[in-house]
Amino acid sequence: MTLRQFAGVVELRTKVVSLSTLALAALYVLSRKFALPPLPLALACAAALCVDMGTTAFNSFFDAWRGLDHKATNLEADKVLVHEGVPAFAALLAGLALYALAAFLGVALAVMSGFWVVLAGLASMLAGFLYSGGPFPISRTALGEVVADGFLGSFLFIIEFRIVAGFVDGESILASLPSALMIGSILAVNNACDRVEDGKSGRLTLAILLGPRLAFLPAPFLAASSFCLVPLLAWRGVLPWTTAIGAAAALPAAVVQAAGMARRGFSPVTKSRNMAAILRVLLAWSLGLAAGFLADIAF
Repeated sequence: MTLRQFAGVVELRTKVVSLSTLALAALYVLSRKFALPPLPLALACAAALCVDMGTTAFNSFFDAWRGLDHKATNLEADKVLVHEGVPAFAALLAGLALYALAAFLGVALAVMSGFWVVLAGLASMLAGFLYSGGPFPISRTALGEVVADGFLGSFLFIIEFRIVAGFVDGESILASLPSALMIGSILAVNNACDRVEDGKSGRLTLAILLGPRLAFLPAPFLAASSFCLVPLLAWRGVLPWTTAIGAAAALPAAVVQAAGMARRGFSPVTKSRNMAAILRVLLAWSLGLAAGFLADIAF
């Protein structure tokens, strides 16, 4: 397996999701006047990325092992197990290696931050593996979006806050919710595009339960909720008021991308373009909030 194929197995382009949460959590910490410890923060970010990539590698393995992806219906170029003949076992080994590295980094981090880090890491890895593994994968149910955006959004955000601040409070939990909602919109786009094929394989994702006419609705609802929640939290003093301006500045770019997805519709044929579009929404939203945090920190 080449490095390019490894990037396909772990879907490296989608790691902007966890990077967004990590970056916004760090900026939130600074906005609350805590200093960022470089080494613990670096270890936490590296471990989180390893868990994220490992989870995707396991997902690639189990999709191939169960025969869920087919050349005729899957048009995603980075699905190297489908289109380039990379053995499914290679994806399994990649996932195991990444989880092992995450465990090593987690133990090192626990020495500095406490044993709770080990428990949090184990919970993350267990949820990541069970997302696509085991006899009843979470991704095959309507809970898939909830678990994934909960861990990649709120849970990761809160872990980083506790590593730096030493505690978790109601404000930090509330501050994590916009990231969880935005990440949920990404998964909703993915599932809306995969609705037909997922249905054939016996999955019961939210998109399938809603039916063909309403399958697309969770994506714009979750993204819009994320945009709306930022000014609400700013009004309540949970987030700096400058983040509301940043979210508003990102809104036009998000509307353009949403309009493009609406025109194309949601299917395997449009999946690559729609996933690129929703990731651009995440990027615009993240940059807007980051600019808001930086303005608050600077002034």
